[in-house]
Amino acid sequence: MAEQDEVNGDHSFQSFIEEIQHEFEQTEKELREIDVLIKQSAAEVERLAQRNAQVTNYVRQLQMNFDTVPRQDIREGYEAQQNAQQRLFTMRGQLEKLQSDQRNLERLADVQRRLLDMAEGMGALPVLGGQRVRRDQSNVIRIVQMEESARQSLVRKMHDGPASSLSNFILQAEICQRFFDINPDRARAELNVLKGTAATTFETVKDFIFELRPMMLDDLGVVPTLRRYVETLQDKDDAQISITVTGTERRLEGHVEITVFRAVQELLNNARRHAQATQIQVLFDLSENQLMAVVEDNGSGFNAEEALNKSGGRTIGLSTIRERLEMLGGELKIQSNLGQGTRAEFSIPLMET
Repeated sequence: MAEQDEVNGDHSFQSFIEEIQHEFEQTEKELREIDVLIKQSAAEVERLAQRNAQVTNYVRQLQMNFDTVPRQDIREGYEAQQNAQQRLFTMRGQLEKLQSDQRNLERLADVQRRLLDMAEGMGALPVLGGQRVRRDQSNVIRIVQMEESARQSLVRKMHDGPASSLSNFILQAEICQRFFDINPDRARAELNVLKGTAATTFETVKDFIFELRPMMLDDLGVVPTLRRYVETLQDKDDAQISITVTGTERRLEGHVEITVFRAVQELLNNARRHAQATQIQVLFDLSENQLMAVVEDNGSGFNAEEALNKSGGRTIGLSTIRERLEMLGGELKIQSNLGQGTRAEFSIPLMET
C-alpha cells in the first residue's frame, strides 16, 4: 500500500512538472509572437511620426498665409493635423500596451522557470509540496492579471481625458495666435474659451489624480479619504450620496487601506455610472477584529453573478475587487435584482497592531 502511494505521488509530481513545462513553453511562444508585434508597431509609430511631421509643416505653411488661404483649406489642414496626432498617440498607446504585456510575460516566464528549477530538485517531496507550488504560481498569475487590468484602465482614462484635451489646447492656441494679428477681439474671445476649457480640464485632471492615488490616503488614512471622496461626488452628482462611519476610527496597514478604498470606489462608480442611482448610502464600520463596508443604492440593479465572474471592462471590475479582498481573507457579497437596486457588502479581518 505504501509503495502504491509512493508511485501515485511520483506520477502526480511528474504530471505537475509536465504542466509547468507546457505553460512555460506557451509563455515563451507568446513572448516570440509579441516581440514580432512590437517591432511592427514600432515601425508603424515611426511612419505615423513622419506623417505627423509632414502635416505639421503643412499647417505652418497655412499659418504663414493665413490671410489668403481659403478657410476650408485651413479647417482641413487643422483636422488633418489633429487626426495625425490622434493616430500617432493611439499607436504609441498600443505599442506601450504591447511592451507592458511583454514585461508581464517575462515576469511570468521567470516565475515558471524558477518553479521548474524548484520542481527539479523536489522529486522526493510529497504531492502536497507540488500543490503548494502550483497555488503559488496561480497567485502570481492573478496578481499580474490584476496589475495589467489596472494599467489598461489607466491608459484608457488618459487617452479619453487629459491627452485629448491637450491636443485640443494646441489647436485652439494656434488659432488664437493667428487671430491676434487680424482680429484682436476674436482672439480675446477665443482666449476666454481656451481659459474656460483649461479650468475644466484642470478639475478633470485633479479628479483623475485623486482616483488614481489620493495623496491624503497616505497622510490621513482610509476613513477621512472616503469621507472626502463622498463629499466630492456629492458636489458633482445629482445623486444623494451619504457615508456613515461607526466603530473606532484608526489607521490600518497600507495595503488594507488601498484595497478598501478601491473597493468602495468601484462600488460607488457602479452605482453612479451604470445603475444611475439617485440615492446611495455608504456604511463603514471598524470593529476591533473586522472591517465591514456596505454600499447600497436604489439604481437599476444588475446580474450580480455575471458581474462577479467578468473581468476587464472600463473599470477595475467587481471580479478584481473580489480577488483582492479574498487575498486579504475578506469576502464580497452582492444582492441585486434588475430594477430593485443593489446592496454590496464586504468584510476584511483585521490584525492587531
